[in-house]
Amino acid sequence: MADIEELAEQLVGLTIQEANELANHLEEEYDIQPASAGVAVAADGGGGADGDAEEEEQTAFDVVLTGIGGNKIQVIKEVRSITGMGLKEAKSLVDEAPNPVSEGVSREDADDLKAQIEDAGGEVELQ
Repeated sequence: MADIEELAEQLVGLTIQEANELANHLEEEYDIQPASAGVAVAADGGGGADGDAEEEEQTAFDVVLTGIGGNKIQVIKEVRSITGMGLKEAKSLVDEAPNPVSEGVSREDADDLKAQIEDAGGEVELQ
């Protein structure tokens, strides 16, 4: 039992880089693909010196309509074209801003959607 506790302490103490190296080693040597390499790192709480220096880059963004500006109709049309919603649903989403227009999209797609909505007169925030 002491071996398991020692192993658990070692896993919890891994830095992000060490956790990534462990995940790669498990995959290459044993064909084991960890469900999430970040689980062991999250338990560390970022207390390691390397934990603060190496922040993970966000890869999925939510496009949130924060305001409608002065051209509500154009914003509704743009939201409809982006989401595929009907007129009533799109109008409700716009009227009740702030609301997400698209969730979990790439940085490039999020920037494109933001530009489209802003060109129509809406105000957008990426989260």
